[in-house]
Amino acid sequence: MDTYTNSSEKLAEDSHITSYSARFAPFVERMRAEHVSEIFIDNFAYYYDKLLDGDDGLISERSIVPVDSLPDVERLPDSLEAVGRAAIKKTVIIKLNGGLGTGMGLTGPKSLLEVREGLTFLDIIAQQAIGVGAPLLLMNSFATEEASLKVLQRYFPQSRDMPLSFLQHKQPKVCADGFGPASFPEDPEMEWCPPGHGDLYIALATSGMLTSLLDAGYEYAFVSNADNLGAVLEPHILGYLAQRELPFLVEVADRTPADRKGGHLARRQDGQLILREIAQCPAEDMATFQDIGRHRYFNTNNLWLHLPTLQRVLEERHFRLGLPMIRNRKTLDPRDPESPAVYQLETAMGSAIAVFDEAEAVRVPRTRFAPVKKTNDLLAVRSDAYVLTEDFRVVLADERGGEPPTVELDSEHYRFVNDLDQHFPMGAPSLRGCDRLQVDGEFRFGCGVVLRGDVHFLNTSTDCMLVPDELVVDNAVWHPSAAGQP
Repeated sequence: MDTYTNSSEKLAEDSHITSYSARFAPFVERMRAEHVSEIFIDNFAYYYDKLLDGDDGLISERSIVPVDSLPDVERLPDSLEAVGRAAIKKTVIIKLNGGLGTGMGLTGPKSLLEVREGLTFLDIIAQQAIGVGAPLLLMNSFATEEASLKVLQRYFPQSRDMPLSFLQHKQPKVCADGFGPASFPEDPEMEWCPPGHGDLYIALATSGMLTSLLDAGYEYAFVSNADNLGAVLEPHILGYLAQRELPFLVEVADRTPADRKGGHLARRQDGQLILREIAQCPAEDMATFQDIGRHRYFNTNNLWLHLPTLQRVLEERHFRLGLPMIRNRKTLDPRDPESPAVYQLETAMGSAIAVFDEAEAVRVPRTRFAPVKKTNDLLAVRSDAYVLTEDFRVVLADERGGEPPTVELDSEHYRFVNDLDQHFPMGAPSLRGCDRLQVDGEFRFGCGVVLRGDVHFLNTSTDCMLVPDELVVDNAVWHPSAAGQP
């Protein structure tokens, strides 16, 4: 916390921060009591004013046009690999590691969840960084910092020339009724929320990490989510960034039916590239948002930064990048739908593509996108539809042809990781040849189960039914009577 405070005071000397309105004063008091960066408080004030002004953060379909084509990473000149490898010594890998995975029933860092072959996300990420030869840096939350560093310290010595992590900020939830700071005396931590991964840029600055990286000679950063094990530092892409002297580069991939709800790339009417998240889409435009033929490319949340340019732009904008606001309406207690409604004011890091002049996007293969957001994703990644490569990437098996299986598990029985483990005690079934798996009702899967095509398990009873060992289901609905169960 001292790092945040000291860095904020130093940065604030050259900023435009003055006083705040009486209406915002309660937020300032709370945030200063928690030693939140002054620069971040100023950014939060910017978005709070937008909320008061009625800005809903929505991006209508009529204000944008689709992107029809992009440079393709798979068609870049081979010569760029050598350019990228030469730039690795000036590149840092940043992983966003602030999530607890509460949506999957976890109480600790999501990145400490076992993914494959006894390895957690962080184990695999550390091995990836070691193999590439670039330093690894985590953007942690206060909730993930201690446990995550215990894992990383097994791989990286304390004598490294830079810390292993820096902290993202936290901000108060805003009451939907009255726009005051939310109050929850029974659990005060519930009054706070993360600001979205768009906080990356301000957190780099206020923590002092950006200055440290620049002083140590680093020029580039590759940034991705900790739960995306397909996102490794790729020399060809780094070479493209370095040779073209780009300030900012976003990786996008072809949208499939599984990506209909993911943020997509588009252009403003003036030609500027932007990213639109589903929370920024008006209800009347939702069908068009999910039209994967119209909006062809989705945001993988893998991006590349030129660090000196980031520093310059931050200073020019007085440390306010002005990223588009995402106004998320939620309940104060996420576990209680009857608790008061609140707004969480968030930003997305990929939306900075609209901030940097000459920023670009490139199309990447699906192998660079293997995220785990729900137990549906975890079951797929644990299955043979994915493989763990020698360089510790988790990628789709060649037989998948770049298309991930669609997995839809009944949330009543499979929502949490412990539920998944109980119902699949022998591991995931074979999904290498499965296009879609839907499971409705409670089943306990045996070992060696092979699923192909479009498969639906249906159990309308209240009993847990056994899926027998070595069962093969090919384009069919399977129910208890199919195995002679009552």
